[in-house]
Amino acid sequence: MILTFYLGLVLLVLGVVGVAFPADKTPLTRLINLEVPAFGLLLIMLAYNEMLALLTFIATTTITTFVLVRVIQRRNAV
Repeated sequence: MILTFYLGLVLLVLGVVGVAFPADKTPLTRLINLEVPAFGLLLIMLAYNEMLALLTFIATTTITTFVLVRVIQRRNAV
């Protein structure tokens, strides 16, 4: 349980840094890189409760996907 929590924290921090400062700055790369922090958050919540982990993972993945797709659409429109 403790290992899952710490591994989730590491993935969350590394994933956020990877999304904020990507090597390839295309919107698609940032969209793909968002899965790493979402999985880290899943592991953190998994240390507490399985249902909470599943609902949090689904919610964060859908919200971030919607937001980034809107950003990609606005960048292509300009």
